[in-house]
Amino acid sequence: MKRILLFVLTNVLVVAVLGIVASLLGVNRYLTANGLNLGALLGFALIMGFGGAIISLLISKPMAKWTSGLHMIDNPQTPDEAWIVGTVKKFADKAGIGMPEVGIFEGEPNAFATGAFKNSALVAVSTGLLQNMTRDEVEAVIGHEVAHIANGDMVTMTLIQGVMNTFVVFLSRVIGYAVDSFLRRGDDRSSGPGIGYMITTVVLDIVLGFAAAIVVAWFSRQREFRADAGSVELMGGQRQPMVNALARLGGLPAGELPKSVEAMGITGNIGKLFSTHPPIEERIAALQNAR
Repeated sequence: MKRILLFVLTNVLVVAVLGIVASLLGVNRYLTANGLNLGALLGFALIMGFGGAIISLLISKPMAKWTSGLHMIDNPQTPDEAWIVGTVKKFADKAGIGMPEVGIFEGEPNAFATGAFKNSALVAVSTGLLQNMTRDEVEAVIGHEVAHIANGDMVTMTLIQGVMNTFVVFLSRVIGYAVDSFLRRGDDRSSGPGIGYMITTVVLDIVLGFAAAIVVAWFSRQREFRADAGSVELMGGQRQPMVNALARLGGLPAGELPKSVEAMGITGNIGKLFSTHPPIEERIAALQNAR
């Protein structure tokens, strides 16, 4: 549960912090100077909502390197490293994207892909994955991560997060203004928004942020099915390696990923509403039932 909360808070607190900064800079006073200016508020919400999401996307790759202790494979030194790089290159070429950077991190079986752009992304696999799976299964997992990149999942998730953040910022301030107006009936509002507005917007930024995270997690679960299917396609239509990899992952402890890249990993958290990945059984069934 702690991991789920930390993952959600990463997305929620960006909006909350930006909201507090905006209040300190007097933005709220401008928005409510002559009644609530909905046009200006929408523009403000768009900047706030997409600003944090885009910044998170742009720093995703360096953050992944820093937080996961990646060993980058710039020049393969072992046969295994050469095979991993060669597999990533084979799939990247087939998917029509630029060669991603490749790294290995210590930990239980897991993998992730991240990066702001298709042609300069990052694919990383764990030592546990390499030690506990056959090469066909590892190849399927790498194909899954390359499919994420080729599908533009990082950008798509950023756009969805930006839209949800925009709604959070907009609604919290509309409701905050209504609450403040009720509490200050008959008072002079020329001095700007009152404490009711300030408290309500901060609380709703957080509460609505959790609700938005549920929506984002639902979209994340859908793109996992697409990445599984993408792996099969990259492997020439072979389903069994991906099925075997998922089955093996279902029986192995999922590796802990840095919160900044958890949503791009091969396995996800165990929460239902906040889970970024569908249950392993559903993913296997989707592959087996695909035509």
